[in-house]
Amino acid sequence: MKIESVSANSTDKLNKELFFEISQDILCVAGYDGYFRMVNPAFTKLMGYSHEELLAKPIDEFIYFEDRELTSQYREELKKSIPLLNYENRYVTKNGEIVWLAWTSMPRDADRLVFAIAKNITHKKIIEQDRNALLANLTRINQDLKQLTYTTSHDLRSPVNNLLSVFGLLDTSKIQDAETLQFIDILKSATESLKDSLNHYVDILVQKDLLTVKRGEISLSASLDTVMLSLKTLLENSKTRITADFSEFDDIKFNASYMESIFLNLITNSIKYVIPHNTPVIGISTKRSGNVKQLIFKDQGAGFDMDLVKDRLFGLNQTFHNHSDAKGIGLYLVRSHLTSLGGSIAVESKPNEGTTFTLSFKS
Repeated sequence: MKIESVSANSTDKLNKELFFEISQDILCVAGYDGYFRMVNPAFTKLMGYSHEELLAKPIDEFIYFEDRELTSQYREELKKSIPLLNYENRYVTKNGEIVWLAWTSMPRDADRLVFAIAKNITHKKIIEQDRNALLANLTRINQDLKQLTYTTSHDLRSPVNNLLSVFGLLDTSKIQDAETLQFIDILKSATESLKDSLNHYVDILVQKDLLTVKRGEISLSASLDTVMLSLKTLLENSKTRITADFSEFDDIKFNASYMESIFLNLITNSIKYVIPHNTPVIGISTKRSGNVKQLIFKDQGAGFDMDLVKDRLFGLNQTFHNHSDAKGIGLYLVRSHLTSLGGSIAVESKPNEGTTFTLSFKS
């Protein structure tokens, strides 16, 4: 019986060693000290290192640098006898290639060892990257098409409004021909319908955007720099002076495109509505009000009579100055961007004394 037992154990051991050697999956045993104890041929083949080289260096030296800290955190959990399932990280082969591995690791506290199996999922990651790039490109194209539709709808409102103004000025009492009067009524009705349709399309586009926009950590100074670069010629020609102080905070959780749009609209409005013969002066700063982060935007422009404009200030198509470029959409977009992500905006202003916008962001 004893001889049979020894023979059975030997066979079992041989089978285990054979499985370890011929497995196409990556198999390894690592110590709690962060070194490999055993690696199978599939691992050495993938990494391009010899068996001895893989055992001679700390495991972290083979892990892609961006994944080392998180992998180390999970390794500490393994030391607490917590298995690691379906964990993905990147390794760097001897020739510098980055490979993705999906790990399942089981700790054995009594021996202070970790038994792990991994699959090479690099091809899946490449497919994911290609798919994400394609989705990003399609999203960009979709955004461009929506922006084109938005811009077209917005810009067409000006000539439509001009047509309506002409109809308003037209003295039909001097027109005797009934057919001509009928044509005028048809044209006026069609123009009013076109205006309503354009406004409706803009509303739909804005609402759809608000439902899909995503937030992330962004830099206010970086957003401002991007906008100032795009407005470089306008800023130079208008001799605009902008001072920015983000010492209270610079990073907020918001949407980068929306933040750039906010800066763009506020800055161009300040330049557009500067007091005649003055140069635009703009101050931008941040402050904390309790747990709320606030962006303060202040100019020295024409300002508003707040008693007169009241709630209309942020309305679509609302204009309050006789300026040829006034479209009545800039401040509407500013508030829409903020409120869609849980923020708010407050205004302090007096005629010819400038305007202060206080933008509060959801934490």
